[in-house]
Amino acid sequence: MTVLGILHPGSMGAGVAAQARRSGAEVLWCSAGRSPETAHRAEQYGLSAVGGLSEMADRADVILSLCPPAAAEDVARSVAACSYSGTYVDGNAVSPATMTRISNIMRPSRATVVDGSVIGSPPSASKSPRLYLSGPSEAVPRVAKLFDGSAVQARSLDGGVGQASALKLSYSSYQKASRVLAAVAYALASDYGVEAELLDIAQGRTTSYLAETGYFPKIAARSWRWGPEMREAAQALAEVGLPPELADAAATVMERWEGLKDTSPALAQVLAELHAAPPGGRV
Repeated sequence: MTVLGILHPGSMGAGVAAQARRSGAEVLWCSAGRSPETAHRAEQYGLSAVGGLSEMADRADVILSLCPPAAAEDVARSVAACSYSGTYVDGNAVSPATMTRISNIMRPSRATVVDGSVIGSPPSASKSPRLYLSGPSEAVPRVAKLFDGSAVQARSLDGGVGQASALKLSYSSYQKASRVLAAVAYALASDYGVEAELLDIAQGRTTSYLAETGYFPKIAARSWRWGPEMREAAQALAEVGLPPELADAAATVMERWEGLKDTSPALAQVLAELHAAPPGGRV
């Protein structure tokens, strides 16, 4: 039985780990310092708790990091400090350059590093995200096999470490920035009382994020995680000489929603948070 360690069982991490468990792997999670909500998810999905990261590093054949992108390098440092020598999969939304730094962090411990990216919603009875993997040819198939027959579609990419990260940010730089731009456009229309007309225009199109106003609160609640991802996307664009300003601007907009982390805000509150605070108070 392959032993997989998951860092950490958030909504995506727990869902992905559960699919590996259903495919026959034992899945470990590190309970130290985690929230009651995380503990509940881990218990719900049948994950096995270990007392500390050192124990996970001793027991796990594969460690999968699924965390906010801003924490990805620190998580890698923590694993490397445990002299982990198994297969380390960074599945976070980070730029290829960040992925290279993570590989360098893991090098002294002699871990095998695989670049991963998850595209889609957490796996469920109706949702089947893709897990793209790139890196050493002998390691990628072993990681992909953890998800055989599960709701996670593991797909291999040629070209080594950095390819999976590049694909993720190529997609999310459009998908997430488009959602943010739609929310800002709707907020402007709302300020002038023409939001109904804007929706009528958008709904006349075949597809338009502008018509999906019910999604704006979801964006706001996730922006604490999406914002850093957009900063990584901006870095990836700049690395190859492409303009990073749109991705950076999307991140800047998301920072206005930081106070709505993991809440269920009303649309009116989401729109209000987009307005800059004038001197002496908030609008």
